[in-house]
Amino acid sequence: MALEDEAERIGGEFNIEIDVYGFDTGHGLPKPEDYRDLPYRFEENMFSMDFDKLSKKLKFAKLVIGDLKETIKTFVEQYQPAPIAAVMNDTDLYSSTIASFRLYDANEKYFLPRIFNYFDDINGWMGDEFYNNFTGERLAIGEFNDKHKMKKFSQQYHLLAQYKQEPWYSQIYVLHLFDHPDYNNFVCTKNRQLPLEI
Repeated sequence: MALEDEAERIGGEFNIEIDVYGFDTGHGLPKPEDYRDLPYRFEENMFSMDFDKLSKKLKFAKLVIGDLKETIKTFVEQYQPAPIAAVMNDTDLYSSTIASFRLYDANEKYFLPRIFNYFDDINGWMGDEFYNNFTGERLAIGEFNDKHKMKKFSQQYHLLAQYKQEPWYSQIYVLHLFDHPDYNNFVCTKNRQLPLEI
């Protein structure tokens, strides 16, 4: 619902239409497979959804219900999405996160050359998460980067350089598709050349 609100706000500002898709099992988290899924933190059926209640509240977002390991395989073919610009990844488990990355196996025409990604479970805020680089979403990001030569996740450093920090700044990554046909297109719109007199 929050993504719908943002899609309408940003779409109105730039005069574009933004689609929103939500992936869910329909019954909460799957069963953790091993230590990489942080079973001390997550258990089967956590965060269950009320499909009927949620569906009635949505204005235009589409729900993709089922095991992510299966639904992600057919998502692009079934929905033919507009070029994907951002992914909010709140899959919690390593196994679910690594499965979600199969989205990026699709043809590059379905993506912008740089895709914003938000990862919900890499920092923690309650103090009992103990997230690390060898489990959960952090491990999935590292393995993806190791496996792909021309696709790499990287944090959004301009956010980390801001004087005033927001907790979510460190959760924003950008997936760079280096071999995307539009990756090298010049996109800067400002003339940053300063007159010599100044």
